[in-house]
Amino acid sequence: MNLQTYLVTDDRLSTHGTVETVTAAIEGGVDIVQLREKSMTARDRYELGRRLRELTREAGVPLVVNDRIDLAAAIDADGVHLGDDDLPVAVAREQLGEGCLVGRSVSTVEAAREAADAGADYLGVGAVFATGSKETDPASSSIGLDRIRAIDDAVDLPFVGIGGIDATNADAVTAAGADGVAVITAITDSDDPEAATRDLRRAAAGVEGSA
Repeated sequence: MNLQTYLVTDDRLSTHGTVETVTAAIEGGVDIVQLREKSMTARDRYELGRRLRELTREAGVPLVVNDRIDLAAAIDADGVHLGDDDLPVAVAREQLGEGCLVGRSVSTVEAAREAADAGADYLGVGAVFATGSKETDPASSSIGLDRIRAIDDAVDLPFVGIGGIDATNADAVTAAGADGVAVITAITDSDDPEAATRDLRRAAAGVEGSA
């Protein structure tokens, strides 16, 4: 599983709309897409998810759904990404099958170990830096690169850093131990999401001159 560049959708923060943004990100080489869209109704998320499922399946890019195991099943997504208030990892596995991807959001070493023990496939760690894209608990905000290093030392699971990341600092996050970076506005708010994705990929890979 390649997690180098991980796009989280949010139509409210998208210059071109989610479908066009995901299409461009795929052209730019995005590795995985998460359908988030918490402001949409379940029906609208379902319809959007069906369209994204077509795009990602054709491109061979995994699609996961934020929070909603039922929605992930309904659109035949590759998996689900869960937070503290969502159903447990084991329930997602039971509902979606052993072959599904199950991601888990964490911000501490203890939570990372618990997610690994529960059978998560990968972690989303953050918020690494300050972010305005997502409401986060103060204790889970701006956790910094030292926490990335600590979680890298503590668990063997692949993980992405998320929160306040763009092409100017993605290299620092992967250098600290993350397998990749997850972003919203670094791609969705760009005038050219395809180019933004390429820049992010180069930065996450530690290629100079990416930003």
